[in-house]
Amino acid sequence: MIRFDLEDVPPGLRLGTSSFSSADWHGGFYPEGLPPAEFLLHYSSQLPTVEIDATWHMMPSVRMVKAWAEKTPESFVFALKVPKVITHELYLEDCTDEWNQFVRALEPLGTKLGPVLLQFQYVAKGKDPEEYRTGARFRERLARFLDLVPSGMRVAVEVRNEKWLGDPLYDLLRTHNVALALTAFYTMPSGPSLLAKANVVTADFSYLRFLGNHKSMDEAVANAREEGKRRGDWDSIIVDRTEEMRPWLPAIRDLLASKQDVFTYFNNHYAGFAPGSIDLFLRLWRGQV
Repeated sequence: MIRFDLEDVPPGLRLGTSSFSSADWHGGFYPEGLPPAEFLLHYSSQLPTVEIDATWHMMPSVRMVKAWAEKTPESFVFALKVPKVITHELYLEDCTDEWNQFVRALEPLGTKLGPVLLQFQYVAKGKDPEEYRTGARFRERLARFLDLVPSGMRVAVEVRNEKWLGDPLYDLLRTHNVALALTAFYTMPSGPSLLAKANVVTADFSYLRFLGNHKSMDEAVANAREEGKRRGDWDSIIVDRTEEMRPWLPAIRDLLASKQDVFTYFNNHYAGFAPGSIDLFLRLWRGQV
């Protein structure tokens, strides 16, 4: 069972997973039989931060957020995805009430509030050729929306159209101290390649997401279960990401050297088992792989 020792990890580098609620982690990260009500307590004893995916699916309540805050150490930090009603359904238009409701719900976190993530869907060429090519209307909506963000709140923006990347987007984000989320995602160039080509650091912190390809990973997991090679969907590494992950290490060291706080989150879909991906990252970080 994985246990993490992070004493040699720089304090500016915060490692976590996207969600903490996977029952498949019993035996691999959570002790066998640990009740779900104790998942966060155990998780926060091992890792310093978590990205909450549940807030994308539904608007959080004050009561829910207060419970998260009460179960975690003072130094723990939550990153939270902005609800899809804002990013996907209203697409940043006429969403002031929903945004204010979200912001109020986060108040119990106090100093435990880390970045909030605005994640946007891929716009297909066949659906909207001009927006696919430029993302101009997206930037217009985003510019208006960012005026609603409270002073001091850290915000990261994730886009999934490579053609949207460029100075118009970077300049907008930089004006508002908003980070461009750097992702390991199949429709986007890798974070290290972007950092090598352009000034994509647009805020006083960085936000990294190791996501993978949901469709291909779901197929690989389903096939492995049918063949009896897997107990649960997300209980172990199924794809070796060693060489793909390796270039991220010097890029992250450079970000840390420039005094960036670097929030780094691993999804189950990246390699099959998010805690296992953190374990691989740490072994690479320490030169053990």
